Amino acid sequence: MTPLRTVSGRAIPLPMSNVDTDMIIPGRWLKKITRTGLGAGAFEELRAARATPFDDPAFRDAPMLIARDNFGCGSSREHAAWALLDLGIRIVIATSFSDIFAGNAFKNGIATVQLPAGDIEQLLDVAAQAPIGFDLPQQIITTPDGSAFGFDYDPFRKHCLMEGLDEIGITLSYGALIAAHEEQSAAWRRTAAIAPVDR
Repeated sequence: MTPLRTVSGRAIPLPMSNVDTDMIIPGRWLKKITRTGLGAGAFEELRAARATPFDDPAFRDAPMLIARDNFGCGSSREHAAWALLDLGIRIVIATSFSDIFAGNAFKNGIATVQLPAGDIEQLLDVAAQAPIGFDLPQQIITTPDGSAFGFDYDPFRKHCLMEGLDEIGITLSYGALIAAHEEQSAAWRRTAAIAPVDR
């Protein structure tokens, strides 16, 4: 997983609440057997209905997305996180998230940042015209006019995102301890195998 620390760039403004996983990636795309290529189907129905920033060249490769309340509600499909990643999005900022979506996003290296509704409205206005800055170590979002928006973040998830650790990476980080345990366990089994049986 690619480490996530600081990012500066455009943020796709999506001034909507209750953006569900079916809107993020429609069900027909769940037949794919790889994670790649899902970005083409991301927000497909919304993009077909009207012009959106997703097809605006100014937002090409935007690393952030800003929405309102209850982002990622609906089904538990992990494809929603995969589709966002395939679009290049590493940070989603909203007033609240579905717990399952937030968990899937984290496991795939996407930061989900919660801010109050007033802050979200300010950022939506700025994002339509200018880039914003994201700093996970300092837990702050900044805008060109000097505004700064602090946010809370779970320390464990922060550490994993900053170090690029997924579940396998976390396990491998304990490699030396696991190896020592395995050696100790093997030594105990060898000793136990030759020990006399007490009758």
